[in-house]
Amino acid sequence: MCGIAGFVEGKGHVADCAILERMTARLTHRGPDGSGLYLDGPIALGHRRLAIIDLAGGAQPMPNEDGSVWITYNGELYNEPALREELEAKGHRYRTQSDTETLVHLYEEEGEDFAARLNGMFALAIWDARSQTLVLARDRMGQKPLYVADLPGGGLAFASEPKALLEHPGVSRSLDPAGLVRYLFYEYLPAPHCIWRGIRKLRPAEQLVWRDGRATTRRYWCPPEVGSDLPLSRLESTAAQFWSDLREAVDRHRRSDVPIGVFLSGGIDSSSVAAALCEIEPAQRVRTFSIGFEDPSFDESRYARRVAEHLGTEHHERIFSAASVYELLPEVAGWLDEPFGDASVLPTHLLSRFAREHVKVVLGGDGADEILAGYPTFSVERAARIYARFPKTSRTLVRSLIQRLPVDHRNFSLDFKLKQFVRGADEELPLAHQLWLGSFSGREIADLLIEPPLIDVEREHLERAHHLLARTRLAPLEESLRLYQDTYLAEDILYKVDRASMACGLEVRAPLLDAQLAERMIAFPPSYKRGGGQSKRILKRAAAGKLPPEILRRGKKGFGIPVARWLRGPLGPLIDDLLSPERLRSQAIFRPDAVARLIAQHRAGSHDHRKPLWTLLMFQIWYNRWIERC
Repeated sequence: MCGIAGFVEGKGHVADCAILERMTARLTHRGPDGSGLYLDGPIALGHRRLAIIDLAGGAQPMPNEDGSVWITYNGELYNEPALREELEAKGHRYRTQSDTETLVHLYEEEGEDFAARLNGMFALAIWDARSQTLVLARDRMGQKPLYVADLPGGGLAFASEPKALLEHPGVSRSLDPAGLVRYLFYEYLPAPHCIWRGIRKLRPAEQLVWRDGRATTRRYWCPPEVGSDLPLSRLESTAAQFWSDLREAVDRHRRSDVPIGVFLSGGIDSSSVAAALCEIEPAQRVRTFSIGFEDPSFDESRYARRVAEHLGTEHHERIFSAASVYELLPEVAGWLDEPFGDASVLPTHLLSRFAREHVKVVLGGDGADEILAGYPTFSVERAARIYARFPKTSRTLVRSLIQRLPVDHRNFSLDFKLKQFVRGADEELPLAHQLWLGSFSGREIADLLIEPPLIDVEREHLERAHHLLARTRLAPLEESLRLYQDTYLAEDILYKVDRASMACGLEVRAPLLDAQLAERMIAFPPSYKRGGGQSKRILKRAAAGKLPPEILRRGKKGFGIPVARWLRGPLGPLIDDLLSPERLRSQAIFRPDAVARLIAQHRAGSHDHRKPLWTLLMFQIWYNRWIERC
């Protein structure tokens, strides 16, 4: 795993080595094992390396045999052995064991269509000196980030993180007001949008080609069609084949020249990955890692411990206090160069740091929730459709009664879930899901900001959903899943894991997002994903007998921390500083009275504003670090 950066200048300009050095240096945390630069006329490619495969011979940027094609690459290629064998049979000669060299040869063989052949997680840049063409690509599901910015004179810059792009003098360091609105709505920035003016992200499965001062983008892969409903009599045999496919994906993902481990939460996803790995190699050699918290309503370490004992792994566990988590906030501000409102980034980073003490690579369980309908929001779609048919007076009464429920700050408390439900229950499903997940509605954002929002973010969200689903005929559940995969999976879940792990030089791989396995999962009919009162139905059926029964029965809980309580207690001084009326008036972004009302109501216990207050606090931490201090 690595960090990449670079740029191509417009016609008649030569790349400046000092700029490339500064850009690459900002990514040292992603690749502490080495660095490399390549410059030739207008092109500049930079690389920071975390050595995982071919420790001695995989240095980048890497050329082909005659130096006419160069690559800088961040990721892992899981079908590399098969591609290498194919390419060697066609006459390509290798100098290293690195998967990077396979990418160069594959580009030589197939040109710009090469990305469709890849099974991996990656962000990459290839410079073809023969045609003076720069090719960028991001992996299918968005596991690795790739940011780009247009440069004066027709040039283009790219990097794994915005902080590297900001080192180029042609890239603006100003806040994008429309990006702010999107952040408040989503709690993250969905691709292609960014918080920085002039910077954008490649979407998952997107390729950018720059030539003669012009950049064009296209998708090189689209999700497969969902299969028609299969008889439940075939569920058992399909689940058995699915487990075999999962085991093969885990086998592909364990390829490494350094020790690997497994993140173990005690949920069905990571537990299944660990169980599959234990079928491939002796369980006592499998290292699993989990963390827990002193607050019992947020601590799930006992479930991870139960799975580890059942499988017989070498288990590592650490319990953290609340203080050790929120004390991370200043550090997190240093590597989160976009505001990010998902509080689970903190425990994810703690877990990553803990695992990094022992290994350099871990396998995780990300991806199943967004493909196999694991979130509680999918279970309430039917309830929302029923609720929407009630007379308006009845809905108003229900909403009023729910709002009167006493506030309970425990994790996923009943009042929290019901109050989130009525926020979106009247809306079209794509918007309802986002209101269930998010902190602010469009109206609440308008009430919060001093200046009117530049975009109608709710309309933009619906238009995005309609465009995404325009040429498909999917069941409502499948439509929701496609939207989660397009937004929440890539730019919340995978963004969080990438940043939290790479901040300490740890590589996290997701076997459930293996290209072959993910396509098969997406194609499963809806009843195999959610049915019979179960979420992730086929995964639970496949894991039956391989994991403890109580793990299969557990509902989705998430990697939470007691934000609601912290906001009333130990985070009080930070709130009083960063969200003070004086600071807000100086910034001239948020209405001080609106923010003060949220704080007062939460502290009084009359309302649970954990999500909006955390979202605002994380923005202020980001703004203080990246705008006010720069």
